[in-house]
This record gives sequence, C-alpha cells and structure tokens, in this order.
Amino acid sequence: MEHQFQGAWISNQELASLSPRNVFYRQLERVALDCSAHRNQHVLFRKTFSLNRHFSCAKLYISADDYYKLYVNGKFAGQGPAPSYHFRYNYNEIDLTDFLKDGENLIAVHTLYQGLINRVWQSGDLRHGMICDLVIDGDTVVSSDENFCVASHTAYSELGVTGKHQTQFLERYDSNAPEVGFEQPDFDDSCWVPASICRFADHTLLPQKSKMLTFETIPPRSIRKCGDSVLYDFGANYVGYLSITAKGNNKDRIQIRCGQELNNDGTLRFELRANCKYEEDWILSGETDRLDWFDYKAFRYAELTLPATAEVFEVSLHARHYPFSLQTHLKSEYADNPELLRIWDLCIHTQKYGVQEVIQDCMDREKGFYLGDGCYTALTNLILTSDDSMLRKLIDDAFSTSRITDTLLTCMDCSFMQEIAEFPLILIDTVLWHYRYTNDINYLKENYDQSVKLLQAYRRSYETDGLLRNLDKWCVVEWPANFRHGYDVDLSQGEICRESHVAINAYYLHAIQTVNKMAKILDQPIYREEAPLLEAFYKTFYNPARLLFRDGEHTEHVSLVGNSFVYGFGLYPSEDCRQAILSLFDPHGINSLSMFCTFPMLCGFSRDGEKERLRTALLNDGAWKRMLREGATSTFESWGMDTKWNTSLFHLTMSYAALFLADIDLKQILA
Repeated sequence: MEHQFQGAWISNQELASLSPRNVFYRQLERVALDCSAHRNQHVLFRKTFSLNRHFSCAKLYISADDYYKLYVNGKFAGQGPAPSYHFRYNYNEIDLTDFLKDGENLIAVHTLYQGLINRVWQSGDLRHGMICDLVIDGDTVVSSDENFCVASHTAYSELGVTGKHQTQFLERYDSNAPEVGFEQPDFDDSCWVPASICRFADHTLLPQKSKMLTFETIPPRSIRKCGDSVLYDFGANYVGYLSITAKGNNKDRIQIRCGQELNNDGTLRFELRANCKYEEDWILSGETDRLDWFDYKAFRYAELTLPATAEVFEVSLHARHYPFSLQTHLKSEYADNPELLRIWDLCIHTQKYGVQEVIQDCMDREKGFYLGDGCYTALTNLILTSDDSMLRKLIDDAFSTSRITDTLLTCMDCSFMQEIAEFPLILIDTVLWHYRYTNDINYLKENYDQSVKLLQAYRRSYETDGLLRNLDKWCVVEWPANFRHGYDVDLSQGEICRESHVAINAYYLHAIQTVNKMAKILDQPIYREEAPLLEAFYKTFYNPARLLFRDGEHTEHVSLVGNSFVYGFGLYPSEDCRQAILSLFDPHGINSLSMFCTFPMLCGFSRDGEKERLRTALLNDGAWKRMLREGATSTFESWGMDTKWNTSLFHLTMSYAALFLADIDLKQILA
C-alpha cells in the first residue's frame, strides 16, 4: 500500500521559497538553463522526540530532493531515494525498530540539492526538500514540519566540478565546521532555525519499488609510502566513499587523490581517462577527525599527501552497490577454461559492485541511467541474480519519459535531455525478455500497451513507405565512431538524420516483430502485418548480388556494422545471406565491433547454435581478454584503455558477456 504522508516538504528559508522551473525540452531545442545560483547546497535537518519503547514496529517513510543520508540516534540508517522524476518521485520505507530507544531519540538528515543539469538527478529545477513520517505500530508520531530545525552544512566547499559532463562537485571537507557531528544526539543545535514549509512543492510520491543500497567495507590490499604521500590499493575498482580517520594540527590539510590505474612509473593517475579529475582536500581540526564524503566515486586507488604533523589511523573504502546475490553459474562446458572463468569473474565483479540505485553505464564520467546499453546490463543482472527489480525499474522509468516526449528519452530520471533513436526500440525487446523469464503476464499486458503507443509514435513521426526517415534523434548505430566500419550515413549528433538507413530500420522492424510476439502471447490480434515492412526493408537495403545489406538508401556501401543488426535480429532473407554475413564477420572478429553490435551478434550465435563462433568471440584476444591483459578488474568501455578518447574503466555494458557464459537456456529468453 502507498503511504499517505502527513508530513510536509521542508527546506531552509531560501530553497523553500523557490518556484520550480521546467527542465524538460526536446534535445534539438538546445535550451540552456542558468545553474549558477542555489547549487551545491548541503541542508541538514534534526528532530528530537521522546518514546516509550513498548512497541513492535517502527517505520520511517522518507524522501528528499535531490538526495538524503539518514541518521537515527547517531547511527547511519540509509540513503536515497533512487533517482526519479518529480511527477513520480520515489520515497523509501526504512525499518527503524532496532534504531529507536526508550526516552529521547534523534532523527538527523543530510540532504543535497546539487543544482546542475546533468545525467545524475532531475536537478537544476529549483526543487529541494525533505519529507518524512515516523509510523509506530500504525500511528504517526513524527512528521516533517516547522518543528524540525535546519542548517546548512558549511563543511563542504566546492573545488570544481568533475569533467565535461559535470556529474559531481569535488569536495573540500573542513572538520572545523560547526555542523560536523550534527547526527549525534549530544550535538548542540540551539543556534539552528526552524525548517520552512516548501511553498511550491509539487512532487507526486510513490513507493520505491527497487531496493535500497547495501554497503561493504573494503580494506586496502597494499599500502605504499613515498615521501609525504601514502598510496592505498584496494585491489579492484569499486564505487563508493573513502573512509579515513586522522589527527593533526588545526587547519592541517590532507590532499586526497583517487584513481582507477597507475601510470607507467607507478604514480597514481588521478586524472582519469574518463575526464574526471579526482583531487580533493580535507582540513583537520586538531582533534581526531573522520572524513565524511557525501558524493561517491569509482576508484581502486587512493593517495593521501600528509603534512608532517598529521597521523592517519584508519583508511578503507566504503563500497556501495545494489543488493546482489549470484544465483547462476558458469556453464559446465566452460568450467575447465581458465580464461573464460576470468572473464566470468570480471563480469560478476562489475555487476555486483557497479550496479547502483539505477543501471548506469559508467560511475565516473556520466553516472547516467542510459536506456540502450542499460537494457543489456539489466537483463544480465536479472539472469545472474533472478531479481527483476532493476529490470522493472528500467522499463517503468523509460516508459515514464513519454510524459516528456512520446518517443521517449535516452537518459532517464535526470534533467539532461538526450534522445537516441535506437534505445527506445531496444526497450521493447526488454519487455519480452522480462516476460519470458518471469512469466508475469499482467506486467507484459501493461507494457504491451505502452510498447504499441511507442511504435505508433515512431510511425506517426518518422515512418514513410514503411521505413524510418528524418529522425530528430541521434542515430548512434555503434559507438565510438571508430568502430562503425565506415558506415556510410551521416550520423552527426545534434542534426536530423534525413536518410533512411539499415541499422535504425532493422531495430524498428525487429521491434514490430517483437510486439507481434507479445500480441500472440496475450491472445490479441497482431499489431501490424510484417510482410509489407520486410518487402520495403529488402527492396531498399538488400543487395542480392552480394547477399548483403547496404548501409543506407543512397549508398552502395556495405558494412559489417549494418549487417550485424540484420544477423542479430534474424532479418536475413535466406541461409545464403546468413552465411554471407558470417563470412563478412569472421575475418574481423568481435573486437572490431563495439557495445551495440556485439550484443546482437552474440545473440545470433546463441540462437543459431553457432557454439564455436560464440566461444571464439568470447575468447577473442582483442575483446574481454584484452581488458584483462590491460589489468581490468571491471569491464571497460569498448575493449581497451586506448580505444576511445574518454574511456571509462568501470563501464557496465560489456559485463553482458556473463549472459553468454551463464548456465541457462538463452534461446528461451532471446528467441
């Protein structure tokens, strides 16, 4: 049941008075919003209350925009919510039964309004606040209102924003700030002011259906001292926070650098390939201090540069990730192959420690909930864990973007407007994959209707003569562009793609076929007749003399990239054509493709019983084995460190190799 909040949205006086602004536009409108005011605000709330401990159940219902960390009687109790839109905003239900005590209790909440237009949150919209109800044995005993006190956390000052994509503020944390320790019951909040009710609160609150994060403490595997610096290696890439306890003189500064790899000379590469510079400061108070990072990073190494008067007592990595319990195993036929076992372990680590509150493509450069590659990552997560909550969040949140544009957005639950033509069409596949695994017929019916609406929007906006043209969305086809095999269609980002081309039309035709399969399962009439669409597809793109498909309607150029989608979606008109595509593929290998072509090719191998080609692809020296050879502990973007100008070394997409290594019958899901 949904909780009906008695509490109000509260904030400080400044933020509570702001009127929300629209951050949603079509990508090609190129609207620029000024985010110079109100940004990077850490707002704290405290509320003390008395209880008689004779109760059986205590639940706190809580949310905050953009994000919160919750403490109860000085102990960390959870953080959230998962990113979402204000018109269907997540709240969390947290069991506080074991946190509360007889007598006086404290709820303390640290919130952040980031205020940037990026891929992380729906921020920059001038919405901030916190809302909560504490319900004990069915009675609401505490609700957010003016009786909460509020203050700004002055320990955090800005040291810049990470990278081109501006995912987070780099933090200077000052342990001298008067708000340090605000979460402790004995903290003096007598100078704080009453919270203000948000004047223009317009969130529609819904219970968060996905789970909350879990946390692990990762100790360093090795520690190396060099001069006044100490380098800590945690053994693998993780996502989370650096935890440090230290003591020094008042105003001593510890410089903190983090990275995912070392330079050739053994020094830390803290300017990541992904264009994030992980360099921050910590100011000591003269007492024993604890570093309190608010935002997270993706890193393996941490380097501390210390003044001579400072001493460090404890350093660990506080890893955060979505709950993960491995429920499947490596295929028995692969168990004796140490290389495939290493690839499997690489993908498992990536999935376990990479998936956050949403399926992000990378946790450093963008932190974005991308739909296209996210479908493959979420399916892999489902197969590995038998938990469909992440896949359902992806499906639900993707379809919710129809409120912004009926052909959906590419990057979800954020204020950065991006549209990529193929990604919503991959979503339709994902709906059927989910049903084939779960047999949830009601969820299929709900999403069948939305899939039809989506295809109707594509048909209305872009289809002529059975083909898609004039797309005012970027057609990515394959990424990065150096993996496109010379695909001969103008794919300029930010421009309308006028030409009808084989890749987007293969996706479109396949999506229509998929919806027709859903209709058959649901005992409904098919959505559309496929024969006329296939005829238009073959007439425009198929070269019968070569038994291969052209890239576009205005070119004779044939590429492996264009034909990979034809093969992966089973759209080849004959066995001779299928063999011609495989003959085109074999000399190049899977490493000549990247993330969007590799998946359908592997699906095709699995579907067609091409066991040797599948095995050869997985063991290609330039693919997952290259990652491992270059020291990967999490899957890379593309295949290697130098295949892209801003490569993320913790990129979830290529963890989908685990799908094809897992001991499951993929044909039942992907057919």
